[in-house]
Amino acid sequence: MSQPEPALMKYERERIVLEHIKENPELHHNALLKHIVPKFMAKTTFEKTRDSLIEKEIIFVTSKSNMKFYRLTENYEHKSAQHIEQTTNNSFHDVKSQIKRLETDFPHKDIDEKIIISNSLLKLLLQTDNGFTILDSLKNPKKTLYRDEHLIIQQLIFKVFEIIRNDNDSELLLPTILSFLGVIVPKNSSDT
Repeated sequence: MSQPEPALMKYERERIVLEHIKENPELHHNALLKHIVPKFMAKTTFEKTRDSLIEKEIIFVTSKSNMKFYRLTENYEHKSAQHIEQTTNNSFHDVKSQIKRLETDFPHKDIDEKIIISNSLLKLLLQTDNGFTILDSLKNPKKTLYRDEHLIIQQLIFKVFEIIRNDNDSELLLPTILSFLGVIVPKNSSDT
């Protein structure tokens, strides 16, 4: 049975590939491969790492003749902030419309569906709020630029709990959903 790859190893591999690309921009694919494989990782691991970096738009590929060259994405911090802003805003509008439908749909679901829907909505709300917090920090750490959005998310979280509390299955739903939230919210520091 295979074990999941530790997160640190993935980031360490990404760092190794990025360092080699930055330090050796003249190396084409095969030459870069020789620098990294097998000293740091296997060929398939290199290819998966490279593909992940391309997918995240951290690097991009240019071709000259029949050779591929890898480059670091210029102004990555700015582009990633734009991406965070776009996905956070999309998520914000999406979750608002999902919660609007929740009041009418929720009572007609079975208990497992109610738990899954509630958990996914609460997780999405918290992730969206985190996105706005990151944007606040990147843009101006001394001001809350997304104050209205944070407040609306707070109200939407309340709305989800209100729907749960008013449901016929609330006595079963509430403990299960709050237990799930324990996975997301910080633990008591004295418990560690």
